Amino acid sequence: MGKVALPECWGHRGASAAFPENTLASFEAAMRDGAEGIESDVHVSLDDVVVMFHDPSLERTTDSKGLIRERTWYGADGMEHARTTKEPKQSIPTFAETVALLMLPENRHVKFNIDVKVYNDPARLFGLIHKVISAHDGWETLLAPRLILGLWHPRFLPHAKALLPYCRRSYIGFSPYIARKYFWEGCDAFSMWFPCLTTADGERFRQECKAAGKMLMVWTVNEPEQMVEAVRMGVDAILTDVTKVWLELRTKLDGDYEGVGAQYTRAFLWTGPLYYAAVQYALVRVGKRKLEKVAGSFDAIEDTAPAPVPVRV
Repeated sequence: MGKVALPECWGHRGASAAFPENTLASFEAAMRDGAEGIESDVHVSLDDVVVMFHDPSLERTTDSKGLIRERTWYGADGMEHARTTKEPKQSIPTFAETVALLMLPENRHVKFNIDVKVYNDPARLFGLIHKVISAHDGWETLLAPRLILGLWHPRFLPHAKALLPYCRRSYIGFSPYIARKYFWEGCDAFSMWFPCLTTADGERFRQECKAAGKMLMVWTVNEPEQMVEAVRMGVDAILTDVTKVWLELRTKLDGDYEGVGAQYTRAFLWTGPLYYAAVQYALVRVGKRKLEKVAGSFDAIEDTAPAPVPVRV
């Protein structure tokens, strides 16, 4: 048997099992572990600072509170003073700080998946992101090829094409149906919820991605049996909170794929409710409604887009 292609390791919110999620410490830990990429989320403050944070509000993971879009970054009461509740306590990083980290010579091999939350205004967010990216010397060759914009809602597609044309685009979501209907033509990568790739339709979608040369990523994969199943699926990258676990297992699989892989059965696919199509169908309906409540109907997307940003690609 020939050598099996093993997926890349991407740190989901960094090495977030060991460090506070979406912090520079977490990103750096994932890079030190050997991850080929990191994933993080973006929101915009009231005073136009792009910050790396998952939730729309601060309460879950920091000692501060309030909606990010209603808080300033600078000032005596600014979010720059917030700290994580998880140890070691960390500040919230800005997008500018994260890009600066990626531009250090020792990190210029690391890719960056930017998870664009639907609470953002796409024109405003992407304009601010471009300003940060283009401020770096050599960004067209040293940074832009490593960036992937992860989009949950099709309203963001025309703005991404116009304002960040040099970034690869990825659908992030939980439904092959939505991926095909709304994102297939506009994206060359797909970041999929792991359970949705285990069904019959998920298998068809995997085959379609492979035939079309679309990059396929899977999230959030933290258990070794899931990791081995993702390898069997032929995905290109595994997004995980436990970067060390996947990297160590990958090394073992690289040395003895058949022997190590045989230790992990597929029984979990029949014992967990999330792996059944009917359950997934219900969850997809709920998830889509939540996205549409924030960003509007998937089927009512404006045809207009901002004027393209003049860039050298």
